[in-house]
Amino acid sequence: MKLTLFPFELKFRYTFTISRKSKDVQPLLVVELQQDGYSGLGETADNSYYNMTVPRLMEAINAHRSFIENYTLDKPEIFWQEMYPRLQDNMFALCALDLAAWDLYAQKQGKKLYEVWNLDISHNPLTDYTIGIDTIENMVKKLQEFPWPVYKIKLGTQDDIAIIKELRKHTSAVFRVDANCAWGVDETLRNAAAMKLLGVEFIEQPMAAADREGMKAVYKQVVLPVIADESCIVEEDVARCHGYFHGINIKLTKCGGITPALRMIAAARQYGMKVMTGSMNESTVGTSAVAHLLPLLDYVDMDGPLLLAEDTADGIRIENGHIIYADRPGVGAVLKPGHSRSA
Repeated sequence: MKLTLFPFELKFRYTFTISRKSKDVQPLLVVELQQDGYSGLGETADNSYYNMTVPRLMEAINAHRSFIENYTLDKPEIFWQEMYPRLQDNMFALCALDLAAWDLYAQKQGKKLYEVWNLDISHNPLTDYTIGIDTIENMVKKLQEFPWPVYKIKLGTQDDIAIIKELRKHTSAVFRVDANCAWGVDETLRNAAAMKLLGVEFIEQPMAAADREGMKAVYKQVVLPVIADESCIVEEDVARCHGYFHGINIKLTKCGGITPALRMIAAARQYGMKVMTGSMNESTVGTSAVAHLLPLLDYVDMDGPLLLAEDTADGIRIENGHIIYADRPGVGAVLKPGHSRSA
């Protein structure tokens, strides 16, 4: 296979703020794998919380360039197994390669990826749209400028209840709340009780991942479902989340791609847990890959391209929460003209 790397820095439409940080630009890395006249694309994101930068991602992949370029892709799962020992300390890099491999594999069969898996897309969940932390006035403004059926509201401030109360005055849409580890036990229980009355569907990662004792107490008493994010990174975490969360949010970038995500979904179902996939602010390349998992999910947060002022590719479209697949085999993403700065 021929390997090409495309680093990007894409601007956000608005400053993106969560409980931990704010940012105006999202660095990303797109990976292209070419074989037999076909081209598969994958993507991974820069993320300071996990100490991942685009230079580090490129270095990790380039360290195995010789192996990759001498590899003949047959099945993506086997490629993942071959790459895992080489990249087990960098699942973000492994994700980009895995997504590209699945895209290439489906294209060679002349099928969309969900067709390869024989999935029915007729009942796909809607994606939410994220409202980042800001002044209450600005959060209301963002909501009004982007009417949507489901919102994810980033919280972790001194005014969390006031934010939800004010936003609720302006829409009847479903609310989902993401505290990004900002709360404690009492705050989580108190906020959940208030937010249930305000039409919040669930709370994502209310407490720090390390506070398992606190999360166990929350799980036993909380009146809203709680979904793991920072507590569920790789496959082994699914079992660790059982009895502590009602569901898991799978980030392809964090877990190493589609191949382990499929196993995580199956494991969560065995435990009777809800399943969601989330966004790391990927562009249309990574988001198009997530789209093919939709029939397997309860919830999805794949609004990355909507939050960015720029994009890397044409692929899936998002209309009022609904995902419209590109009329192409594979995941359906193709780089936009002019995006040829490879490394």
